[in-house]
Amino acid sequence: MQSQTPIHEQDYYRALAAKDARFDGVFFAGITTTGIYCRPICRVKTPRQTSCVFFSSQAAAEAAGFRPCLRCRPELAPYNLQQNLAHAIWHRISAGALNEASVEVLAEQVGLSSRQLRRVMLQEFGVSPIELAQTQRLLFAKKLIQETHLGMTEIAFAAGFGSVRRFNALFEARYKMTPASIRRLQVTSQSQQGITLRLAYRPPYAWNALLRYLHGRAMSGLEQVDLQQGCYRRSVQIDGKCGWIEVSHLADKQQLLLQIAPTLSSVLLPLLAKIRQQFDVEANPVVIAQHLRQDPLLAQQIVRTPGLRVPGSFDAFELAIRAILGQQVSVAGATTVSGRLVHKFGALAESPWVGVTHHFPSPERLAGLSVEEIATIGVPKTRAATIQHFSSFTVAGGLQVQAGISLEELILRLKALPGIGEWTAQYIAMRALRFPNAFPAGDLGLQKAVSGEASQLVARCTEKQLLLRAEAWSPWRSYAALLLWQSLSDLPEASAGLIG
Repeated sequence: MQSQTPIHEQDYYRALAAKDARFDGVFFAGITTTGIYCRPICRVKTPRQTSCVFFSSQAAAEAAGFRPCLRCRPELAPYNLQQNLAHAIWHRISAGALNEASVEVLAEQVGLSSRQLRRVMLQEFGVSPIELAQTQRLLFAKKLIQETHLGMTEIAFAAGFGSVRRFNALFEARYKMTPASIRRLQVTSQSQQGITLRLAYRPPYAWNALLRYLHGRAMSGLEQVDLQQGCYRRSVQIDGKCGWIEVSHLADKQQLLLQIAPTLSSVLLPLLAKIRQQFDVEANPVVIAQHLRQDPLLAQQIVRTPGLRVPGSFDAFELAIRAILGQQVSVAGATTVSGRLVHKFGALAESPWVGVTHHFPSPERLAGLSVEEIATIGVPKTRAATIQHFSSFTVAGGLQVQAGISLEELILRLKALPGIGEWTAQYIAMRALRFPNAFPAGDLGLQKAVSGEASQLVARCTEKQLLLRAEAWSPWRSYAALLLWQSLSDLPEASAGLIG
């Protein structure tokens, strides 16, 4: 979609000439003299403005006949997702929603007619859902060709193509080259243990702060956070496939480095979508910081930890159960009982690490247990009953959130379940379901951070007072919460707060 006015085109050309990373993924530049489209950070010589056409997505550029640059690789650009229905649908398509299902099925899942769905995507991106899906498949296949040693057949099916013939034909028609012709550009250093891939993000990224947050909440047997090596490891179950992943940081390249078990090669597309969500790769920290730094308290923490992300979850059900186990107990206490749950009810897993031995128990497994059985991990029967109810809710499709649902609607749905209060519902919305404006105002740690109770200057503010102050932080209240928790991280009493 050639979607910008001449005024915007002038601004975008300036960003292109400056190689400004803040615009990476926000727009793509099609170069009419070469027929290639680039990211704004591409290091090639900047073309004349009269030779540039600007697009809001890779799909729009390819629909206009441009091919992706082999140097800056548009498939590596961080996503520019907005908080609207069209981008929520785009997210599902990018994770492979149309690889096996039809547009009609996707439309039903998001609560639209197929005609409405096509209109929404055309208005936002300038292409149909099918064209968008084809672009994502081709770019992902190109990524796998250049970054892995997977065979072309494996790549074709991992990218969502129904046949190798269809993959080759569409690749050649769109990119004017064969898949094999770009294999020479792939990286040569691959892990002996698994598949190596990369995910780009917009800087800055407070990687160490995020790792410390995950370290304090890592469930024994399921996850392992190595602070010395700066990496996160865990077992994985997805679409019937089992394996493991390791995520580390390439600060100089502004990328996350992924090591992935070979057994997961057929589910790489949905797997990467989950990793993006867990590590909040799609955040635009500059935009978020510009808004939140208007509050002096948050501004101080932004200076100390620029690029702080909201740690998400690899699996929404897993995080929701972790949140239930964290009700009215310390972080350390919730982490302990979560580990017991994994070891007692989770299936055994194979991994290269002695600390990653189990998978998280499935919703079906926990829903089928009695309250008494769940309570043996050391939780009250009322909390065990909540876990059982929530597991049944998940089995029935309760966590399959409709695209475009409001935060208020979601919170009401969650709070209708036995044992789920405001704090738990907001925490699940914030970390598991990625609502950037979710805010667990009943959290003791947040109230301490705002009131200054940690230094015993004033009395702790109430939940109502905190909500009132947080109104100015919308629509990024979740990021404000992380900044406040981070401000307490060096204090002894922080570990006793209700910080999930």
